Amino acid sequence: MQQKELANLILQGDFETVYSQTDNEFQNEISLDEFREVAEDFTKDITGLEFQSELFDNDESKQYVWIDDSGTKGIVAVFNKDDLMDGIQFLPVESYPETDEVFTKTMFSPPFKGEWLVVWGGINSLVNYHYEYESQRYAYDFIVVKDNKSYEENKELNESYYAFGKEYIAPADGVVVGIENDIKDNEPVGVSNTDDPAGNYVILDHGNDEFSHLSHFKYQSIVVKEGDTVKRGDLLGLVGNSGNSSEAHIHFHVADSSDLWDSKSIRINFDGNNDMHQGDIIKR
Repeated sequence: MQQKELANLILQGDFETVYSQTDNEFQNEISLDEFREVAEDFTKDITGLEFQSELFDNDESKQYVWIDDSGTKGIVAVFNKDDLMDGIQFLPVESYPETDEVFTKTMFSPPFKGEWLVVWGGINSLVNYHYEYESQRYAYDFIVVKDNKSYEENKELNESYYAFGKEYIAPADGVVVGIENDIKDNEPVGVSNTDDPAGNYVILDHGNDEFSHLSHFKYQSIVVKEGDTVKRGDLLGLVGNSGNSSEAHIHFHVADSSDLWDSKSIRINFDGNNDMHQGDIIKR
């Protein structure tokens, strides 16, 4: 079975074939009859499933996501390196149509140079875990990958990750209204810093009640200060692994306030690409 054929097999009711592609651990937890019962209940009102994203996790696993034609149900399937499923979930999908089609007045570019992968991003919670939270609903997380891996050699060193130390740049003209530069970077396989979830960050005011929140900068790498006026493309600092972060990456969202928590996220109006979502490779 090819992974992308999974949705068609489920729609056709061929649950035995799907189940046969799960690994032993999955089958020890859930019987074929139990799996069939859940899958039949999930598909009873579905006429179609739309493929959403494909995401590789450092050659260890591959994740595939589908959403049904009503936008209220979804499937997340994770295949291991032996091409067997070690997990498949049939899930309800929340949506917020009243804000999904409201974009920023400011036109933005991605806050990086080169080629980056969207790890989290999109307008449902299956492809974007931020979506459940109003203050970060339309956030994006980006990493750098080569040959489906985000690091080379020793995964326990920040310097092994391709994103670590990359230039972190202003996505649009604005004024620096918030900054933190003194949070130490986490060890990649250690414990994330949940006490300071944004880690080192820069907040930019673009006018129109639109504020960029850019997080997880490298420790003491930020080169701007509060009150500075920046232009799109100006260097802000370097990508790091500070805050609630398991590896070096960029977190970027726009909200109607400079307050990280007491604000409402706004869908970002990217130049020429407003349908950016998980699994996309973005070049700039």
